[in-house]
Amino acid sequence: MDLARMRQEYEATGIVDADFGPDPLVHVQEWLQASVDAGLHEPNAMVVATVDDDGQPWSRYVLLKQVGPDGFDFYTNYESNKSTQLTTNPRASLSFGWLELHRQLMVAGTVGRVPVDESDHYWSVRPRGSQLGGWASDQSRPLTDGRRQLDAAYRDADERFGDRVPRPDHWGGWRVVPHTIEFWQGRENRLHDRLRYHRDAAGSWSRARLAP
Repeated sequence: MDLARMRQEYEATGIVDADFGPDPLVHVQEWLQASVDAGLHEPNAMVVATVDDDGQPWSRYVLLKQVGPDGFDFYTNYESNKSTQLTTNPRASLSFGWLELHRQLMVAGTVGRVPVDESDHYWSVRPRGSQLGGWASDQSRPLTDGRRQLDAAYRDADERFGDRVPRPDHWGGWRVVPHTIEFWQGRENRLHDRLRYHRDAAGSWSRARLAP
């Protein structure tokens, strides 16, 4: 396998400045919808990057569950590694890769917990099996007895709860409130389009086109 010679020419239509207005979140919704309409696998998958106490960056895929004027929401165990890192350093970056469309979306911002009522609502629409998994998994902790320990914890949760599985206190949402959003569109000859929005302390967005 010769990775150095692996190359695909991008021939997609580029980013036209006139098509992008002052609010980048409108265009985030448009690009998400385009990825859904194109039938892409897991179009709401995104990489969340955090930093631990030693300054070591960590990244992992999670699923975006809500995006709007307030920010980008995802849900997880509040005792997981990423939650511990976000509690200590409440900043994160997000990356979406819609490779079939030759598009990326990059987001940077501050992070806080989703309001309890919103976490409750999202928990209520999760399948029961996923709810039980939220109780069974001590996320990021070592399994001293391997997979058997996890399966046993799931069975215990299944026996413990009936049709209604309550949301555990250690599980809920994080919201990334963006100060920077960048749209990337692949173009010919590696002269890609990059349009970056930045929000100032007063909440106003400015926009700049960047060299690829």
